Amino acid sequence: MTGAPFGARLAAAMDAHGPLCVGIDPHASLLAEWGLPDDATGVREFALRVLEAVAGRVAAVKPQAAFFERHGSAGVAVLEEVVAAGRETGTLVVVDAKRGDIGSTMGAYADAFLRDGSPLAGDALTVSPYLGFGSLDPAVDLALSTGRGLFVLCLTSNKEGHEVQHARTEEGVSVAATMAARAAALNAGAAPLGSVGLVVGATVGDAAVRAGVDLARVNGPLLAPGVGAQGAGAAELSRVFGGARHQVLASSSRGVLRAGPDVGALRAAALRASSEAAAALR
Repeated sequence: MTGAPFGARLAAAMDAHGPLCVGIDPHASLLAEWGLPDDATGVREFALRVLEAVAGRVAAVKPQAAFFERHGSAGVAVLEEVVAAGRETGTLVVVDAKRGDIGSTMGAYADAFLRDGSPLAGDALTVSPYLGFGSLDPAVDLALSTGRGLFVLCLTSNKEGHEVQHARTEEGVSVAATMAARAAALNAGAAPLGSVGLVVGATVGDAAVRAGVDLARVNGPLLAPGVGAQGAGAAELSRVFGGARHQVLASSSRGVLRAGPDVGALRAAALRASSEAAAALR
């Protein structure tokens, strides 16, 4: 991949289309609502229909790898097709795979999802740093060298997340704040945004304040799942992100996807969600 770094490309896409990322999450329940079979053919029809509706109209799409992988090799082949189709439309593709491991295994994950020429390599990848931020080095190195980006799990909305994320080091710093500081160091000097972002749930309330995380200092994009069907609106986004609102890429999945299977209805739902996110964040 050549051209501008991911952070700059994402900032331009959010300026052009609004700060919304549409999740492509072919849950079995959604496939049933759309009248599609719960197999790789249904997943393919679902994912490509979402792309048809929103590509070129939102900043990014985010296929959730697990819902493709559950159908084995045929599902992974569909994920490859979705990544390629997104690239052809010029819409940024964030592959939501949350990979995290150590050493050569992390290197292999990086090779699969971030290497030029890999059929699974989109524009960015979600990763988990909870084997230590340094365990992500192979992904960081490959992402930055190819112009791709990372979204590092930081403050998630699941009720168990605080057990790790709010834990304190001997110096009294929360684990989440440590992860944010490491991302900030990698983004130092980047403009308008660095390429190493964080995942911060849109429904976490004052968790950033309680954990001592300065989101504005990260100088990178903040992927915010939970907008729409999961309950986060303008007030919640303002409370969570405060002065870092301009960095936020709001993610909506079910809030848009439940408008399907009609392409026009999906497009209208995505544009409405994008407008609402822009009003809250910009």
